[in-house]
Amino acid sequence: MTNQLNESLQYLDMDRQVIPTLSIDKYESNIGDNSDYITVSFVMNSKEASEDLCSWLDRGYEWVIDADPSPGEVMNGKYLVFVEINRRLQVPGRIIEMLEDLQTLTDLKLEDWELSIDDKLFPATEQNIKDNVALSPHEYRLKFPEQEKSDELKLNEMRELAGLEPHTSYVSDENLKSIQRMAGII
Repeated sequence: MTNQLNESLQYLDMDRQVIPTLSIDKYESNIGDNSDYITVSFVMNSKEASEDLCSWLDRGYEWVIDADPSPGEVMNGKYLVFVEINRRLQVPGRIIEMLEDLQTLTDLKLEDWELSIDDKLFPATEQNIKDNVALSPHEYRLKFPEQEKSDELKLNEMRELAGLEPHTSYVSDENLKSIQRMAGII
C-alpha cells in the first residue's frame, strides 16, 4: 500500500514569504523569443516558498505557460520565481488578477505591490502595465529592434558555419510596412 500525500496551500501560508515587487521583462525568456513571451519574476524568502508558488501558478492559471524557481539563491536567502506568459493585450488584466489572488496566500493587497519595469518602480495597476510594457510581439520588436537584429546576426552566423547562405528574415523596408498598414496587418 502506498501513502499519498495530498497537500495544498492554505490561507496565508506565504505570509512574509514574498517581496511585494513584481519585475516585468527583467529576465530573458527561457522557452522562446522575448518578443513572444513576457517574463515576470517574484523574489521569495525561501526555496520551499518559491517551489510552492511555482506549483500554485502552474496549476491555477491556464495562461501561465511556465513557472520555475531559480536553481539557487540569487542573494542572501532570496530566491526568484520566473513566470512566462504569452505577450498579448490581455496580460495587464491577468497580472493584476494574479496579484489580487495572491492576497489569500500572502495577505498583500494590490496596493501593497509595486511593478519594476525598465528599472523603474510603478504602483501595480493595469494602466501602468499598458503604458510601460510591450504587449504584442510586433510592439516588442518596434521597442527593441536591436534585439531582433542581434538574433538575426546569430542565426546568420550559424547559417554561415553550416555552409548556408545568410539572409534577412525580418524586413524593415518602409514600402513593405506601408503595404502592410494599408492591408490592416500592422
